[in-house]
Amino acid sequence: MKRITLLITAVLLTCAASMAQTTSRWGITAGVNYNELHFKQKDIVPSTRMWGPQVGVTGEMNFSGIGFGVEGALLYTLKQGKVNYGDRTVWSSVGAGNETVSMHYIDVPLHLKFKYNRLGGFESTLMPLVYVGPQFSFLPYGNHKELNTYPPVNVYIDMGVGCEILERLQVRGGYNFSIGQSLHTKLLDDNIAKNRTWYVNLTWFLK
Repeated sequence: MKRITLLITAVLLTCAASMAQTTSRWGITAGVNYNELHFKQKDIVPSTRMWGPQVGVTGEMNFSGIGFGVEGALLYTLKQGKVNYGDRTVWSSVGAGNETVSMHYIDVPLHLKFKYNRLGGFESTLMPLVYVGPQFSFLPYGNHKELNTYPPVNVYIDMGVGCEILERLQVRGGYNFSIGQSLHTKLLDDNIAKNRTWYVNLTWFLK
């Protein structure tokens, strides 16, 4: 997966450097995510998905005439999961219950994007799009540090589909998953979890 991440990043940088005829813009992004803390050993500690907000800014650079472009964003994302520590003696014996684990991230996704703009003029009303790329997530704060440790940086593969409405509003739904661990329980050395996240967001681009 690390090779895939490096390859996608290299493609993004190569396209940005080699294509001169581009248009760029930026906009405000807001949305929600539905996150799962996917534990390596699911039968040891059960967990359930939870919702969290997302907000930030997104910029895109489009290569004229071919439908391809690149984009980057700077987003605050709260990813959460309900972890039922209290169901297991190893945690309940130290006073842990069914806890909400909250991870506050600064996300930097980098996408290769394709917009299908051959719709005979209809693309100015509605234009489909797809995107894929790596996401680098920095963790300023995670709670319940008496129970868990968190790596300061996570790398994700991020992908999704959507549409652009009236050349200004982008509506998207996507999925990302962490390549490395997102959480490590302190009481069981081999019990790690990875974030697996569905999300929807809106970006209003300024002209």
